[in-house]
Amino acid sequence: MCKILLAINPEYVKEILNGNKKYEYRKIKPKRKNIKKIFIYSTSPVMKVVAEVEVEKILEDTPKKIWEQTKKYSGVKEEFFNEYFKENESAIAYKLGKIKVYNKPKTLNDIGINYVPQSFVYLD
Repeated sequence: MCKILLAINPEYVKEILNGNKKYEYRKIKPKRKNIKKIFIYSTSPVMKVVAEVEVEKILEDTPKKIWEQTKKYSGVKEEFFNEYFKENESAIAYKLGKIKVYNKPKTLNDIGINYVPQSFVYLD
């Protein structure tokens, strides 16, 4: 089982935790194919690892097709989505499953990381 850490804006972390956002979008596809868990790092001003979530599946297709498949639980406006992927022919969407919210958020150092990743970082 592969685990990754994603840095996510607190606005979208909130949407993930309340169940409105069941997909997390990325432009870069990890090389490893067996990603089963995402650790969520909430960016500034929170700057903590606040939860972990199981990955049900990873979708990859054109941005248009990914939007059509995921828009109901995207947690973002279509305009934001289109702007994010405007230069890309491919889009990645992690379908998020069961969430474990930490009672006490962790620092990056607590999980063995000493920098904030631009896109993602493997944890194993």
